[in-house]
Amino acid sequence: MLMIKKFFPALLGLLMLTAVPVVFAENEASKAPVERVVKSVDEKINDYLEPYTDAVFDIVFFKIWNSSEKKADGSPVLSLPFILVWLAGGAIFLTCFFRFINLRSFGLALRTVRGKYSKDEDPGEITHFQALASAVSGTVGLGNIAGVAIAISTGGPGACLWMLLLGLFGMTTKFAECTLGVKYRQIGKDGKVHGGPMMYLTRGLAERGLGPLGKTLAVLFAVLCVGASFGGGNMFQVNQAASQFVNVTGGADSFADDNRWLFGVAVAVVVALVIIGGISRIAKVTGKLVPIMTLFYVTGCLVVLFEHWDKIGETFSLIFTKAFDTQAMAGGVIGVLLIGVQRAAFSNEAGIGSAPIAHAAAKTKFAASEGIVALLEPFIDTVIICSMTALVVISTGDYLNQDQDGITITSQSFSSVIPWFKYLLSVAVILFALSTLITWSYYGLQAWKFLFGKSQVSDVIYKLIFCLVIVIGAAMAPGKVIDFSDAMLLAMCFPNLIGVYILLPVVRREFGLFLAFSKRVDHGEDLDDAAAHVKSQGE
Repeated sequence: MLMIKKFFPALLGLLMLTAVPVVFAENEASKAPVERVVKSVDEKINDYLEPYTDAVFDIVFFKIWNSSEKKADGSPVLSLPFILVWLAGGAIFLTCFFRFINLRSFGLALRTVRGKYSKDEDPGEITHFQALASAVSGTVGLGNIAGVAIAISTGGPGACLWMLLLGLFGMTTKFAECTLGVKYRQIGKDGKVHGGPMMYLTRGLAERGLGPLGKTLAVLFAVLCVGASFGGGNMFQVNQAASQFVNVTGGADSFADDNRWLFGVAVAVVVALVIIGGISRIAKVTGKLVPIMTLFYVTGCLVVLFEHWDKIGETFSLIFTKAFDTQAMAGGVIGVLLIGVQRAAFSNEAGIGSAPIAHAAAKTKFAASEGIVALLEPFIDTVIICSMTALVVISTGDYLNQDQDGITITSQSFSSVIPWFKYLLSVAVILFALSTLITWSYYGLQAWKFLFGKSQVSDVIYKLIFCLVIVIGAAMAPGKVIDFSDAMLLAMCFPNLIGVYILLPVVRREFGLFLAFSKRVDHGEDLDDAAAHVKSQGE
């Protein structure tokens, strides 16, 4: 904390000094020169990073199949990246393996998140609800607002159906990985929890005689997680929030548009003030932000849908018919399916391995209790919020504006019914972005500590870099931000799911213990007595 107090004012002062010349020049000289100077900074950032983002995207999304039909530039109309098969296939396999636990344990999940099966004295740092809110704040972000619009404008209304289905299957993936996150977590002498795929890949695979493989996968995951915290958890969020801010403060070629990096500076300062406090403060902030902003956003969606009530039937018809339409916008039914799967994976992050880092901090004696809570995540994120966005964008017809970025399409859909709502949406967008940035800073920090140690210096270095990337992300071109975000985020699923598959017997055993415990509590037995009995029988 001393180092943070020492360095943070210096960083804040540096950022302010960086902004002063721009503001001074705007006041003292004509606007045109300032636009040219500042805009060249944004362009230089984007031009410098573009080759690297393209290279990362090509590696992660390597194709296992290309259609014979070609575009004008010679590239295939349709291709199948292996990573989507890996994610979607894994979600379907796990759902079958656990006999549709995502549906039959939904009621148990609601009782667990209310705290029926846990006490404040249980090991961990935060409650079940706070863990869920923290994890949801990392997934319920601009992927739900901008990402859905991108999917539908690219693949047509049918992409919504495939997003919804993958969200349902992804509930089981979240259950499995978050159960392991709690099972193999480490709690330090200071009470701080260190958990996530890094822990269960090393400790879990070592238990099964696969120590070297586990360490290799853990390091790979940690490297990718740090990259994803800078990409999908940072750049994409602030970039789309900046776009919406520009939309309501003058549009293209305005001062805000030419100085997007200044928006990034402001966001970076706010995020820095929150993440200094660690998971406890993050959980308190997100525990209040997530319910409010979710209710606010869903209410806005309902208002738009009520105005277009006569088109709801037609909207649902479009979703189902276009999902199987061979003439769909993205190259037929397979193209629509792939776009829906990709955006759903980016939205709810099931199988990515990010959520176990947050859920590992939950107060509980039974690992599977938090896994059961975690399956609510994709339901909230994809089944509810993404579906609401999709219905709004389709019913208003704004998804046909394919030359617009995702957040602009969604904003236009709301503004077509409530002209002033774009200003409130801007507030919601910034809150969504902030909550995701805050949570992903924690994910990335845990991975960073796994790689570089748990020292105070390591902690400060990561947080400074994270805040700097916020400024860079605000200035970059949206297209390259989306490519880089998808690549770094989705690549985490390779080492993570390998570990999950190997440790499936552990997940099944832990679920059996928690199920037995919950049944005894449901029948009126004391929590401690029920836990002692089940633990003795399980061991």
